[in-house]
Amino acid sequence: MKVILLKGLGALVLIMILVGCQDSSSNEKEPINSKDEVPSESNKDATEINVTIDGLADHYHTGSTIQLTATTDKEVDHPHWHWFMLDPGASEWEVIEGQTTEKYEGEAKLDGVQLKAVLYDDNHEVLGESEPVTITIDDHHGLGHDEEAKKIYAGYFEDSQIKDRTLSDWEGDWQSVYPYLLDGTLDEVFAHKAEEDDSKTVEEYKEYYDRGYKTDVNRIVIEEDIVTFYENGNEYSGKFTYDGYEILEYDAGNRGVRYIFKHEDGVEGVPTYIQFSDHSIYPTDSYHFHLYWGDDRDVLLNELDHWPTYYPSELDGDGIVTEMIAH
Repeated sequence: MKVILLKGLGALVLIMILVGCQDSSSNEKEPINSKDEVPSESNKDATEINVTIDGLADHYHTGSTIQLTATTDKEVDHPHWHWFMLDPGASEWEVIEGQTTEKYEGEAKLDGVQLKAVLYDDNHEVLGESEPVTITIDDHHGLGHDEEAKKIYAGYFEDSQIKDRTLSDWEGDWQSVYPYLLDGTLDEVFAHKAEEDDSKTVEEYKEYYDRGYKTDVNRIVIEEDIVTFYENGNEYSGKFTYDGYEILEYDAGNRGVRYIFKHEDGVEGVPTYIQFSDHSIYPTDSYHFHLYWGDDRDVLLNELDHWPTYYPSELDGDGIVTEMIAH
């Protein structure tokens, strides 16, 4: 009887030792390395801090700088960050060496790369992770030749290169950049312009663009042939049809093309004409545009000092700054 009890007690002790070893092993934390995977979707709901990425541009040019910032909805003591990337066609995320703060800076090299930011505590436990963002690269090759596309963007082209366009080129939800000028967000853009071309000071550039961007129409939505204007809390919608294009000759020697659409239904608050200028002269999706509107077609064509400018509504201020500096 004593032998049986001793054997049972020994087995119980052995089990307790093994369990203790397993607990000790599971509590050990290894530092993250380049082979570690980003936290999976299965444990994402367990994190308590929401992480978002700001500063994403609508698109980048090859070689341009990508600057992103990860933000959290709660303050974190001693935050520790890692940024991960997923190449197109790849199945596993890879940690990006040297990116260990909430700020990410990199070069636009490959279209379709996804990036995400992951926040850790001092023990490398995940506190939160962002949704992936996708880097879109568009060098505006358009006609197939980069140098030719640059000339067209700058306003140097042949009449034979101009093609008709439809309203679908500007379809989407668009925001005016004027509020970002007023709150100082675009000051970085004006400083950059002054560095690139010292014919104007920073303040002179800001004054020039203040005249150009000024508008009370802070949002425009274009869906098929319907254009909706949002102005001072009011909303006006009308149907527009294509009315051709006009070529403008500028004093500097370059040229521009205005694509014109006409509204014939007489809806109050809706202009008779809208004219788009986005530096393109053939069918292509627009990434931003200058818009002229009014009831006199010819008067609008002579307007060169006031050009309200619109970018996609999903862009934040940092994204718009990135877009403007890239161009």
